[in-house]
Amino acid sequence: ETRVRHMNSVKIFTAGSNDNLAQHICSLLGRPLGKATVDKYADGETRVEIHDNVRGSDCFVVQSTCPPVNDNIMQLLVLIDALRRSSPKRITAVVPYFGYSRQDRKHAPREPITAKLVADLIEVAGPERIVFFDLHSDQIQGFFNLPVDNMLPDTLFIQWVQEKNMVPGNTVILAPDVGGARRARRVADHLGFRIALLESNRNNAEVDDGETEVCHRKETRKKEIRNQESNIRLRYSYQGRCCR
Repeated sequence: ETRVRHMNSVKIFTAGSNDNLAQHICSLLGRPLGKATVDKYADGETRVEIHDNVRGSDCFVVQSTCPPVNDNIMQLLVLIDALRRSSPKRITAVVPYFGYSRQDRKHAPREPITAKLVADLIEVAGPERIVFFDLHSDQIQGFFNLPVDNMLPDTLFIQWVQEKNMVPGNTVILAPDVGGARRARRVADHLGFRIALLESNRNNAEVDDGETEVCHRKETRKKEIRNQESNIRLRYSYQGRCCR
């Protein structure tokens, strides 16, 4: 009976970036999707109006900050603010994809840490908790002064790999950048696979030639490549040791 009362107080909203996901969550919980209008004024400002009574409710806002990133961020902020001013019991922001997460550190002088700025904006909007999925780096959790849950897909990915009957000797887990190295290592250690790491130095102003260096035990091959976005150096290591 207590659980039924709690489920009746749960209301799920979305601003448009994750309509299908929000609908699927509602179908699993047996709850209708919250009614809200999210559109724009003539000058491009974001407009949100909540149509449900959320007083005393446990509200969840399912909204990624995926492209168009800035529009979706504003919709998330304004939707949370609209709910907060409607006296709910609690607001939880569910953000499957966190835009600006790659700008979590300064790569050069006079650069911003935009991930921290966006974190401050979300925190000021007023949620009590935030749920992310596979953040670009764990340190982003420290940008918030409120509870943060970072849901990892490791278990599902490991299960999928095991179902494919992949052979450890012929399979490599590739980390796309340094930020993903820990996640790749975690999966590789569990499955007994080797790991490869990509390190990139992004240069948006120019197109440079890149060099790919592949180290496999005692054999090394070097190949000059043309890469339109970055210089990439690939280190291929066996059980964590680069074998040059």
